[in-house]
Amino acid sequence: MELILVTGMSGAGKSVAINALEDVGFFCVDNIPASLAAKFVELCTGADSTFSRVAIVVDIRSREHHQELCSCFRELQQKETPYQLLFLDCDDSTIHHRYKETRRKHPLVKEGVSMEEALQTERQYLQEARLQADYVIDTSLLTASQLRDRIFTVFSGQSSTMMVSCLSFGFKHGLPPEADLVFDLRSLPNPFYQPELRDKTGLDQPVADYVLAFPQAQELLKKLRELCDFLLDMAQQEGRSQYTIAVGCTGGHHRSVVFAHQLGEWFRQAGRRVVVNHRDISR
Repeated sequence: MELILVTGMSGAGKSVAINALEDVGFFCVDNIPASLAAKFVELCTGADSTFSRVAIVVDIRSREHHQELCSCFRELQQKETPYQLLFLDCDDSTIHHRYKETRRKHPLVKEGVSMEEALQTERQYLQEARLQADYVIDTSLLTASQLRDRIFTVFSGQSSTMMVSCLSFGFKHGLPPEADLVFDLRSLPNPFYQPELRDKTGLDQPVADYVLAFPQAQELLKKLRELCDFLLDMAQQEGRSQYTIAVGCTGGHHRSVVFAHQLGEWFRQAGRRVVVNHRDISR
């Protein structure tokens, strides 16, 4: 089993990191007490476990937590459980700014303890963990998207690539709530009114030939490709892990199926990761 322990300064981006690790394929647990980490790992490595990649975020918010994490390291080493330690660091001024932006309180700030004192104390608690870390990522100058891409690069061996979902649907069955973009194809000629095509779907070549034979369909497909390419590039730069493009016709059997398939092939040829689904094709 591949095991990643994630720790670091509060406000350095541990939540972003664990979400990125989940997208890479890790089973992730956020904010588990250090005293329970070794026991949890033992459960994950048991004979009945189905986990192959596990990532755990462990926060250190007291001297006791620091001692518990050190004990966890020793226990894993004694049991010869391989693991990698990812430490996220960040300079004090950036952490201070991030907490002001989110209006949240640092976990060590309390009555009589300033932000500066809390950060100094936390660094002392984390000093040993930082020295033992296999990977140290300083996020002071990184956006969330850049940190996410760094995690992908380190733990998947490749740059993060957004998953594009092309979804066909029928308007009479309702809009797909997961859609980021929705396009209405109901103005295109409908194969349903061709007796020889009515019982077929957009996956059948005669239906695809019929739909794409019309100049307005070709022009619409061209414009959708251009617009979607532009928007997908923007979403990728933003750090999105998935983007859903939904195309709808009346029943979700013919026109939308053809267009979802065409868009999916276009994106795939452009090197994007693509999945094509037809929500209502069997209704």
